[in-house]
Amino acid sequence: MTRGQHTLAEINSQPEVWAEAVAYFRGLAARSRQAWAALQPRQVVVTGCGSTYYLAQVAAALLQGLTGIPARGAPASEILFFPEQVIHDPAGTLLLVVSRSGTTTESVAAMEKFRRLGGKAIWGITCYGKTPVAVESDLTLLAEMAQEQSVAQTRSFSTMLLLAQGAAAAAAGQDLSPLERLPRLCRELLDGYGALGEQLATAPGHERFFFLGSGPQYGVACEAMLKMKEMSITHSEAYHFLEFRHGPKALVDEQTVVAGLLSGQARAHEATVLREMGEMGAKTLALAPGGLAGEEEPGRRQVALPEELPAWCRPALYLPILQRMGYARAIHKGLDPDNPRNLSAVIYLDPAGLV
Repeated sequence: MTRGQHTLAEINSQPEVWAEAVAYFRGLAARSRQAWAALQPRQVVVTGCGSTYYLAQVAAALLQGLTGIPARGAPASEILFFPEQVIHDPAGTLLLVVSRSGTTTESVAAMEKFRRLGGKAIWGITCYGKTPVAVESDLTLLAEMAQEQSVAQTRSFSTMLLLAQGAAAAAAGQDLSPLERLPRLCRELLDGYGALGEQLATAPGHERFFFLGSGPQYGVACEAMLKMKEMSITHSEAYHFLEFRHGPKALVDEQTVVAGLLSGQARAHEATVLREMGEMGAKTLALAPGGLAGEEEPGRRQVALPEELPAWCRPALYLPILQRMGYARAIHKGLDPDNPRNLSAVIYLDPAGLV
């Protein structure tokens, strides 16, 4: 078996998988919108573990930004051990649980804890039906089309994120038609920029990778960091754009790659941070709506994302090129991204004492 064959196939299959997911959500959108209206939550907590915790951060940012209802992302373990610091009003709170397998011990235990606290409702996003997350949720969004053989999440993450984006937009009464464009745009990005990401990941002398994002893009940057770390056992970190100036930039030199997931809202300031990192010797990659105007700066590469999409619809599009970076670096180092060192697809713990 060829090293990484499942990971590469799963990354490259995202356009087709997203198309199935969009068609699925189209049939569920009205129910999702009605369920939100019936709940009228006063708080939303989105939870997961590992990759899905980062997805929770993105989903919470979108939900609060679109609906105005306070929302936060939290690891499932925080709900288990420090619930009073996460959930201030259980009876008015919607818990959204994201789990690829639907069986992750902490996530399932967090659902049980939430019920015992008198939580208002639980929604779930998972890739597997007939699992605790799917069965015990009051509303379930199933990304069964995104199931994977690889340990590291790629298409499962992006597809569950796409469903979360749709659910947030539906709750806010947004026009959902922009979702229909995502599969084609994903294919165009993979075809047009996949090799660029791989070149940055495998160029001689590139030893440290930083991923910067603000707003909903911060959770996506964290996921990109985790993919580089899991697949290729490489030093990688994620920061908010402007926070990177406050200490972490001390690590920047000619062996550094800084990938910036630019927003529309803070674009000018984010571009300035990338330019400064380039002046310090880093190779930079800008993933920006519409690209960055002007002449190419030395050492900078860019990926132009569709500028006309609403901001809530864009987060998943940052992922495919960054996933290809992690995959390419793993192969370059002689590693198998299908089976990263010390990792397994699902984490099972002794549930005793968790709830």
